[in-house]
Amino acid sequence: MKQVFEMDFFGKHLSCEVGEIAKQADGAVLVRFNDTVVLSTVVAAKEPKEGVDFFPLTVNYDERAYAAGKIPGGFMKREGRPGTHAILAARLIDRPIRPMFPEGFVNEVQLVNTVMSFDPTATPELSGMLGSSLALGISDIPFDGPIAGVYVGRVDGKFVIDPTPEEWAKSDLNLTVAGNYDAINMVEAGAAELPEEVMLDAIMFGHEAIKKLIDFQRDIISKVGKQKRVIPLYHLDDKIREELVPVYKDRICKAVSIFDKLERQNTIADITKEAVDAYATKEYPDEKTKAYTLKNVASLCEEFVRDEVRRLITEDKVRPDGRKIDEIRPLDAQVGLLPRAHGSAMFTRGQTQVISACTLGALSDAQIIDGLADEPDKRWLHHYNFPPFSVGELGKMGTPGRREIGHGALGERALSYVIPDEDTFPYTIRCVADVVESNGSSSQASICASCMALMDAGVPIKAPVSGIAMGLITSGPLDGKHPYTILTDIQGMEDHLGDMDFKCAGTTKGVTALQMDIKIKGITREVLQQALAQAHKARAEVLDVMLKAIPSYRPTLSQYALKMKKFDVPVDKIREVIGSQGKVINGIIAECNNCKIDINDDGRIIIYSVDQAMIDKAYGMIQNIVRVAAVGEVYEGKVVRIEPFGCFVNLFGDTDGMCHISKLDWKRVEKVEDVVHLGDTLKVQVINIDEKGRVDLSHREFLPKPEGYVEEAPRPRKPYQGHNDHDHGHSNYGHGGGHSDYHKN
Repeated sequence: MKQVFEMDFFGKHLSCEVGEIAKQADGAVLVRFNDTVVLSTVVAAKEPKEGVDFFPLTVNYDERAYAAGKIPGGFMKREGRPGTHAILAARLIDRPIRPMFPEGFVNEVQLVNTVMSFDPTATPELSGMLGSSLALGISDIPFDGPIAGVYVGRVDGKFVIDPTPEEWAKSDLNLTVAGNYDAINMVEAGAAELPEEVMLDAIMFGHEAIKKLIDFQRDIISKVGKQKRVIPLYHLDDKIREELVPVYKDRICKAVSIFDKLERQNTIADITKEAVDAYATKEYPDEKTKAYTLKNVASLCEEFVRDEVRRLITEDKVRPDGRKIDEIRPLDAQVGLLPRAHGSAMFTRGQTQVISACTLGALSDAQIIDGLADEPDKRWLHHYNFPPFSVGELGKMGTPGRREIGHGALGERALSYVIPDEDTFPYTIRCVADVVESNGSSSQASICASCMALMDAGVPIKAPVSGIAMGLITSGPLDGKHPYTILTDIQGMEDHLGDMDFKCAGTTKGVTALQMDIKIKGITREVLQQALAQAHKARAEVLDVMLKAIPSYRPTLSQYALKMKKFDVPVDKIREVIGSQGKVINGIIAECNNCKIDINDDGRIIIYSVDQAMIDKAYGMIQNIVRVAAVGEVYEGKVVRIEPFGCFVNLFGDTDGMCHISKLDWKRVEKVEDVVHLGDTLKVQVINIDEKGRVDLSHREFLPKPEGYVEEAPRPRKPYQGHNDHDHGHSNYGHGGGHSDYHKN
């Protein structure tokens, strides 16, 4: 039976429908947010997934083209692999939901969010997050929710929940915050260099709005929610733990403090293998019991590692590699590694190392976004690659996964606020960050490397950006009674075994990007405040090292980068520049070594080429097409035609003028060929342009004027009968009339 639950959410109508659609799913909700409609469904496996000790959660976010009244592009004309936006939206939903399942829950769960109607004023992404939480809440799947998320903008200094497109255009903050009623458990933000305190206030402002959505869900769950099923949770065998502790725990704990990552990993792996091999030789009633036991042995060895790392940090205030709590690993920054790249840099932090290369292209190289919303082309692109060799492993190489897309987007957002606008720097800009070695925080290293690559390429960024990743180790609930430790510059082990991954990037003025993921239920304002403060100090330290490598962006572009010339032409001349079926502009491009030429409807033209001479040549050819002669201008043109009454001179491009025989000299000229011949260069001045655009020229202004010269009145013209149609409409010029004679006194 269909039931509808409604509320007003900051001036927008929100309703959730249950009981009518997708009834065979374990939970299904149709969320209507204004005209946005998202169907959220969830299904969980009846039995735990055999052989896994992690939570196998899959979150899909599927955009249907019909939601925006569009037909998909391409040959197939149907939706295919999710685009970048859909992948990022799925990650956005996944991150706050994942920590809310019981520890040891290993049943496979699949959440599917289908965008069926798209209203640009009402977010489908966070409608999907709400629908996912509610679908889980009303189902019989164990879930310690509900959770919800909101967008927060800042317009004219005031925070706004779920801004409209017009408000987003004015906002200096783009924040997504999610959590439960008591705490925040996910943050994703971009900001125009906002101070940390402003960011903190914005996060807490968003949390207050989240509470309203939590109350709304709780009311629905209390009315239509199913009783939760009893599911066996995965847990480690206490008896095996007792057997392993005296033999292996101390050795593993000692190995945790080995400084070098690979040596530490190999030592722990060797001890773990020794323990597993010892149990593999025992007798078992069946293979299933043996597999269960061996898996427990390996997992318990990992538990020893986790417990020792957390004990060292929370009790001894010592990290596995010996650093202080707020100490950054050794830093190194270099630029100009790749001679043919337009800009390049390498940033190293401990055993994390990233090489970034910057490429400058024409504006026409911008990425076309084919999504539900009508978005402008992207001229700033940041791509992140994480090959398996960076962590000393074998692995599949291919298209980027969700993690790589997410890390690339984070770097793109962090640097987007310092990228110059199109008018200042009319280039498409792409940075590719290749992680060549990793031991945690590679996403922030990619931001540092790409920032330096931009500077090395001569991109006039507004300010340099540095990034750092913070961690959290708790000893119990964040209730003020249990101590916790915030770590600066977390390495891989601290990220894997800790409770929080908090990434912060920005300039000396403020924050440009935040991203927070946690494994516990949520964190408080106090934890966020301390993390932001430590991150601010660390970012400044990282930035100092970067600026020693390259203090400012290069004043000139690389010799291999596209040079550029930007200028405007009259709008009514664009058609002439392009020509019929592009014949004119394509001819210019071919003649100028295949330079790139971008032409805009407003008359703006940009010419790109590695060779400045080709830019100048193309510019001259276009100017010759759009140029208009003016009275008084002087040209040295080629004589292209001779008639009895005068000669035609090419001034530029397709523009010719007529120099009458009477204007070839101060004295009387009987025959044009007495002064000039076909193909000669003749210096002329424009003396008149009639209402039809016909240009009259004179050459005699450049000859000495005879002493006592007197201009005679023109004699009557006799129409020239043989040539009624001349270039540019000149016709019926009389021969013999209008000549001036001179007389000596």
